[in-house]
Amino acid sequence: MLEDIIHPKRTQKGPWKMFFIGLIYASLSLILVHWFFSQDPDLSKASGMMVVIFLIMFSLPYMYFIIKKEEKEDETVEGFKGVWNAHKDALYAFMWLFLGFVIAFSFWYIVLQDANLLNFQLQTYCRINNPTDINACVEQYIMGPDKVSGAVLKETRLLSIIENNVYVMIFTLIFSLIFGAGAIFILIWNASVIAAAIGVFTKYSIQEIPLGIARYMIHGLPEIGAYFVAALAGGIFGVGILRHGIKDERFYKVLQHSIMLLFIAIILILIGGIIEVYFTPMLFN
Repeated sequence: MLEDIIHPKRTQKGPWKMFFIGLIYASLSLILVHWFFSQDPDLSKASGMMVVIFLIMFSLPYMYFIIKKEEKEDETVEGFKGVWNAHKDALYAFMWLFLGFVIAFSFWYIVLQDANLLNFQLQTYCRINNPTDINACVEQYIMGPDKVSGAVLKETRLLSIIENNVYVMIFTLIFSLIFGAGAIFILIWNASVIAAAIGVFTKYSIQEIPLGIARYMIHGLPEIGAYFVAALAGGIFGVGILRHGIKDERFYKVLQHSIMLLFIAIILILIGGIIEVYFTPMLFN
């Protein structure tokens, strides 16, 4: 019913409209999971994953619609600049959608004060920031956070971040190749992990949400942009194979454009990693 009320075609002439789609759908996902499962002793333990599943169901029509539309446009462009001009609106739409996810996740996670809502995401945050004692980290940050201690060389951290982000980009590419809109899982998962990190950074204070979003989105936007570009590359490549086969001349054009998009994604990952390691700590201690 929701996909008929808010049809993907209505967002064609304004990528910014996807921000409100993200806000609505992510809010519904968290509220519904909290409403139906928070009191269940078993299902509440899987709340973090059910939130992601609910949002995937809401978002799939948009991902599928955008990727199919982009593959058709991809057949008519030439060169690096042409590829970028053809797909930048889709990238902007994805970014607005993602930002809506992050803000809604962060807001409701803090407002509802349900530690289980993003429990798996909190574990992922701790695995990145305190891998030596994940359980203690999780206990520390469940609605009562302090800062993670421990110093790591900036060069080591940069390599670790780039390596992790490249792996995520590869998984995003594979998911989108297998199922054009399948990369939405990884993108929603990353939005929810960022929301858990924002909860930790803000010490679960609503007033500090804007600061927390700024803290993680300064370097998060280029990183997430890279994942969206990879998802777009995999999606148009997969649709190109299905529509034309590998012997058609148009398929090789789609392949060439997919490689260009992956090159853009790698550049964005490098930019995001450098900002996260060298600039974000200067702005947010």
